[in-house]
This record gives sequence, C-alpha cells and structure tokens, in this order.
Amino acid sequence: MSNISAQEVNRLRQMTGAGMMDCKKALVEANGDFEEAITILRKKGQKVSANRADRETTEGAVHVHISEDGKKGVLVALNCETDFVAKNEDFVKLGTEILALAVKENPADLAALNQLVIDGSRSVAEYITEYVGKIGEKIEVTAYHAVQGDQVASYIHSNNKVGVLVPFNNTYGDDVTELGKDIAMQITAMKPVAVDKDDVDASMVEREIEIGKEQARQEGKPEAMLEKIALGKLNKFYQESTLLNQAFVKDNSKTIRQVIAEVGKDITIPKFVRVSIG
Repeated sequence: MSNISAQEVNRLRQMTGAGMMDCKKALVEANGDFEEAITILRKKGQKVSANRADRETTEGAVHVHISEDGKKGVLVALNCETDFVAKNEDFVKLGTEILALAVKENPADLAALNQLVIDGSRSVAEYITEYVGKIGEKIEVTAYHAVQGDQVASYIHSNNKVGVLVPFNNTYGDDVTELGKDIAMQITAMKPVAVDKDDVDASMVEREIEIGKEQARQEGKPEAMLEKIALGKLNKFYQESTLLNQAFVKDNSKTIRQVIAEVGKDITIPKFVRVSIG
C-alpha cells in the first residue's frame, strides 16, 4: 500500500511527533495500520538509541522541585548530546514531566525512576527511547536524587547544567532561606566532596595520603617523614574539599561551619547533592 495520504501522514506525525518522511515510510510499511506504524516508529527509536549508546551526553538540563512545606527536594538531570537539543522546548518539557513523575511517585533510585509508567502505558525508559527516535540524538536521565530535612535549599546555575540540593536539620522552625542560598551557591562554586572530613570516602583518603607521600618523596624528603607530611597535606585537602571546613566564598575569614553557627548553633547539614552536566 503506497497511496498513503498527506492527511494520514500528518495524523501519525501529530500522534508521535516523528518526522513527516519517517511517518510516511512507517505507514507504507504497516500497510496503513496506525498501531503497527507506531510500533515501527518505536522500533526505529530503539534502533537509534542502540546505535547511539556510545555517544557522550555532555549537554542537557538539571530540574529541581522543592515541596510546598520546604521539607523535601527532588532533582533530576536529563542529558543529551548537543546544546541545540538542550534548549529545545520539547526537551525541556520532557525533563519537567520526568521530574513531576519523580515527585509524585518517589522512586527508590534512578533505575526505579526509569521503570515508572509516564503516560499510562510506557515506562520512562521507553518514553525516552521514542524521543530518541524522533530527534536522532542520545538522551538519558543521568541523575535522580531526593532529600528531606527541616528545610531544603536548592540552587540551579544560570546555564541549567549544575544543580544543588541541601537539607538543613535542627532549624527549630526558623527560616534559613538566606543561609540555604549561600550554602547551595558555595557547593555549586567550590565543589566539596563531602560535608565534613569524617564523611570523605576511605578510598579517597587513602589516595590523598599516597599522593602526599609521593609528592614529599619527589621533593627529596626523608622516608621517615613521609607519613607526617602526607597527613599535613591531607588536612589541607579537608580544608579545601569538605563543605564545613571550606572558607566562605562571600567572606573567606569564616569557614562554612562558622557561618552556619552564626545562624543557629544546632543547625546541621546531613548531606548535600551536587549534579553537574558536562
């Protein structure tokens, strides 16, 4: 069946968002059966997705939602290959739809998010695969996080490629909005690896010690002194790379620990989330 009308092609295009020529080819192959044509287009999407599995998705956008009571924050990062697609209205809409679903369903992790049904019949993963088929560019959800606290602060950098969530506890009902903004911007700019030194992953600590030892060794320091020198370098690493010990970017005479204590001596930050695209 080759006499597919322009109206039929347009109808399938409206249903799927696929290109006109792709819709016509699918209808011809499906002998005019719309359901079969949709299946063909979906299969094409899966094929495109597979062909692009090794492509890097270094563009995209971070989406954040804070609950009305301010006690829960959800972050989703949707990546793509090009800045052109990242700024596309449909791509932005896709990200907001996935974020809204995550807020509603509260999945346990990223894998669970990808398996949620997004439009009554398809999973998020399938939905994205179809979108990949439409635009011919790899797209993937690369991050999903949900945090809770007495109050949660968020920040998205102006390029939408860096997003931060910071929960605060022991606020005793006080509004810490201004503090939250400062801390979230600090995390965005200074990229701490953990809240405090005791939260740094053990493998990272071991790596820093070994690096410190090797640096001292290359400088000709005595072997007996290497451990002590390395521990001194480790303390500097803690000061530069753990949030509470970092100098405050707005006033480097204070540490973040001191800035928080000035607002409330009992306020704590149990964790933070920083996601960067690219």
